[in-house]
Amino acid sequence: MTRGSERPVTVATAQYPIEAFADLAGFAAKAARWVREATSRGAELLVFPEYGAMELASLLPEAERGDLQAQLHGLQPLREAYLETWRELAVRHGTTILAPSLPWRLDDGRFVNRAWLCTPDGRVGHQDKQVMTRFENDDWGVAEGDGLKVFDTPAGRLGVLICYDSEFPLLARALVEAGAELLLVPSCTDTEAGYQRVRLSAQARAIEQQVAVIHSPTVGEAPWSPAVDINIGRAGVFTPCDHGFPPDGVLTLAADATPGWQLARLDPARIRALREHGQVNNHADWTLQHRRLAPGIATHPLG
Repeated sequence: MTRGSERPVTVATAQYPIEAFADLAGFAAKAARWVREATSRGAELLVFPEYGAMELASLLPEAERGDLQAQLHGLQPLREAYLETWRELAVRHGTTILAPSLPWRLDDGRFVNRAWLCTPDGRVGHQDKQVMTRFENDDWGVAEGDGLKVFDTPAGRLGVLICYDSEFPLLARALVEAGAELLLVPSCTDTEAGYQRVRLSAQARAIEQQVAVIHSPTVGEAPWSPAVDINIGRAGVFTPCDHGFPPDGVLTLAADATPGWQLARLDPARIRALREHGQVNNHADWTLQHRRLAPGIATHPLG
């Protein structure tokens, strides 16, 4: 385990608006402003949303930024400046940052939805989305990428489930079994129903795995972008519903769609203790469902 896993950590989850820029300096200034605000309030782990970096498409020629396929290709020359911006901010402010994800072209020509994690000592690592939505598969051509990873950081041992990935319990279980103590869920949803699916899945994962889940969504409208034109969500931090935590498992949740940060203080050791002393044993009892289902399900006529 890391040093961060043995002490409380202040986390910040962004309710992040998609905005248009006149130049790359405008993007860098916004990133710096957001990081500065969160770290000035004591945040040690900053979580930005899925596809938040699509705002870089505002720098493309109008014909490219209005075309789904052209956007993917047009963003690639900007990706090194994007990554260096977030890496440098993590170093400058001494914080761990999950940067907003970006379509990333692989050597084989495929595009993946990639989120980069940046640490205070300048290290970076990435997590690709595992399960694609219909829009990504059918309309956009964004595919699944590298497998799941667990990252050791000063803020703790982290796992990332990008948006739709949070709706699949076995993915969360694999991360927790690999040692993840905090699950980060960056998202981008364009309906209230989509937001609620991700939020409720994040809360379910917190209960099932007895782990904290940090959810960061995009918000607002970007009519110039066919990929992220409408964004609906509320940032939140969720815990198990058990001793010493909120009865509904909501540690913090934005009251409305106003852009900004939600901050919370998390103690991974207290959450881990629930696996030994909680009212229920969800984490340990996970395997019981396999045993109960092993014989199969019989159909019985009613008497």
